[in-house]
Amino acid sequence: MLNSVINAVTHLSMSNYLISIVGPTAIGKTKLSLKLAQYFKTEIISADSRQFYKEMQIGTTVPSTEELSQMKHHFIHHKSIEDNYNVGAFEKDAILRLDTLFKTHQVVIMVGGSGLYIDAVTKGLDHFPAIDTNVRETLNKKLKTDGIKSLQSQLKELDLDLFNTIAIDNPHRVIRALEICIGTGKPYSSFLNKEKPKRNFKSISIGLSANREIIYDRINKRVDIMIENGLLDEVKELQGKQHLNALNTVGYKELIKFLNGEWTLEFAVSEIKKNTRRFAKRQLTWFKKDKTILWLDHTTDFNMIIEKLKTKFKT
Repeated sequence: MLNSVINAVTHLSMSNYLISIVGPTAIGKTKLSLKLAQYFKTEIISADSRQFYKEMQIGTTVPSTEELSQMKHHFIHHKSIEDNYNVGAFEKDAILRLDTLFKTHQVVIMVGGSGLYIDAVTKGLDHFPAIDTNVRETLNKKLKTDGIKSLQSQLKELDLDLFNTIAIDNPHRVIRALEICIGTGKPYSSFLNKEKPKRNFKSISIGLSANREIIYDRINKRVDIMIENGLLDEVKELQGKQHLNALNTVGYKELIKFLNGEWTLEFAVSEIKKNTRRFAKRQLTWFKKDKTILWLDHTTDFNMIIEKLKTKFKT
């Protein structure tokens, strides 16, 4: 059956295909990416912005050693939390890697829940005007004196559309958005979705979904498993570097508050679950904006997924 799919693709077009697996956290993206990579005898690109960091494993649910050994993965644990690595750098690195992979594979799999990083590869990044550095300095001072909630309120007032879709608990993202809003006098979102650079591959995105109760139950169970697997010990090792942006991540920032004596462990774990549920909601809000995504229930039979892909290949 694999040959028939590949032959169909080759017959219709010499295009290369990047199949992206997206959806909320804990929905089963890794499992499907492995099955598709095995089916197409290809490799996997991770677009999870926290799985890049080698010091963060348990809390970012990096594929297990067994899963990593099944198929070749790229952009997992290739950076340190002390490295200055962002979505722009990832876009450049990923496109270069795809150029190489497409020399020997007609299909490559990409997987991740970081919508901005997925879009950077499949669509290209939006470009923004240069802003006076004083704007960012002022916002950083406000973050220190008034806290992130004051910045969140300001962004909600200046760009409600963006407020409802970005990782609102990430001060770096909030400050960047406000920097554009204040520096240009226009909403950050007004610069989005402009003409992008052409890609030398075709993109097909599969979104995995479930009803909210199932997603939340899977998230709660995953958090319990992470705690059982030693997440607290992992965070203890990183506590001295809590000022780094990479550690402003759900699962890490809450346990740091526990280690700093601000919260009880029970409350910290409950906050991890709550914040992960909120994150999943934002992920879905982001991905639902893309009307090209093929949404499938997370229990969809694999053969049915292949049939859906065959149809996509023909369009």
